[in-house]
Amino acid sequence: MAMDAKISFSGQLEKRLRAEVPAECLDTVMRAVMDTLEGFSMEENRGDGTEQDDLLECYLSAISVEGRSKKTVYHYGYVLRRLIRGCGVPVRKISVYHIRNFIAAEKARGIQDSTLRSHRDAYSAFFGWLFRENLIDKNPMTNIGPIKCQQKKKKIFSEVELEKLTATCAETAFPERNRAIIEFLRSTGCRISEMTGLNRNQVDLQKLEVVVLGKGNKERIVYLSEVAAMVLKAYLDSREDDDEMLFIGNKGERLQPNGVRIMLKQLGKKAGVENVHPHRFRRTLATNLCRRGMPLQEIATVLGHAKLDTTMKYVILNNDDIKQAYRRCA
Repeated sequence: MAMDAKISFSGQLEKRLRAEVPAECLDTVMRAVMDTLEGFSMEENRGDGTEQDDLLECYLSAISVEGRSKKTVYHYGYVLRRLIRGCGVPVRKISVYHIRNFIAAEKARGIQDSTLRSHRDAYSAFFGWLFRENLIDKNPMTNIGPIKCQQKKKKIFSEVELEKLTATCAETAFPERNRAIIEFLRSTGCRISEMTGLNRNQVDLQKLEVVVLGKGNKERIVYLSEVAAMVLKAYLDSREDDDEMLFIGNKGERLQPNGVRIMLKQLGKKAGVENVHPHRFRRTLATNLCRRGMPLQEIATVLGHAKLDTTMKYVILNNDDIKQAYRRCA
């Protein structure tokens, strides 16, 4: 399915769902749709020949050449096309007032501030690129400040919650695979797309190492615990196929990110553990490594972060943690 067709389908679906799905849930639904569409092949998107289409396609081609993932390119295309349609004028004529009005309209229909902040980043990147390339005379995003969001307190998994999840895997239809996924995420802190994209030959069970391809097509090494390696080996030994994929889906195909999210949510419900999702494993690993004394720079390397500011958001410390660290150093 070509990118144009995906964006058109997503736009039409969102329009249909808007009257049926609460605004605060619609973005989550659309992200799931986008993840599903990502499983289809992506062809070159040539647009409809309009000037704004050409400008957008030039930008999407540029970030693709820079190494952005297909998922990121598609997401930016989807977000920017919605903005362009919402403003109702050619790209070169979009002003700060058009963008402010569009963001205000999005907020009025219930889109969360965290989502709007993400969309604003896409707008800023697009118009900043157009300005640097001398394709527009003025950057309309210059006077649009960052969107402030309510800081929700993030939680990590407790050891009891993790044990509940691993024990409950035995009650599922694919116990070996599901426990291997739990232990893999717990041990490596990989992004869900990194894990589902892995092949067997990227895993060294002897060295307890895995070579993953992260954001920006950057390779890094993550590490398995001995328990994770043992469980992963048991899962691979239980398989009767010789497919290269590390994790396979219910029908023998490569397991997709959305399939893992659904499995984790169902597993959490069965185990009595709330809010079970892949990123919570990343936060848990980052926090535990920090508590055990690993420097922040090394934690950033494990998680595949280019900036320490990003890693700091993953480390969830409570007052007791800070007090103990102070006592050690004071």
